[in-house]
Amino acid sequence: MKAYAIGSVQMRNDSWVKDYAAKTEAIVVRHGGRYLVRGATMEKLEGAAPLPHVMVVIEFPSMAHARAWHSDPEYAPLIKLRQTGCEMELVLVEGL
Repeated sequence: MKAYAIGSVQMRNDSWVKDYAAKTEAIVVRHGGRYLVRGATMEKLEGAAPLPHVMVVIEFPSMAHARAWHSDPEYAPLIKLRQTGCEMELVLVEGL
């Protein structure tokens, strides 16, 4: 069953983005993932919570693949890099 990593990002600064993006995509692909959403253009239809600066949705073949991506030793320093410039809420959701 497919799984989705859904990230909601509030930026503090963007100094980390270029290096992070260049290296992260290869790790995502290595674990069978593909980006479905990686954008900042949004429209609120309902709710009171503020919109994030960026939303990310990555599709993986399974929850196991998604967990392997997030725990990949090559990704660990990129997580720390990302955390220097943003706050991110990240959840894994199993698809239908």
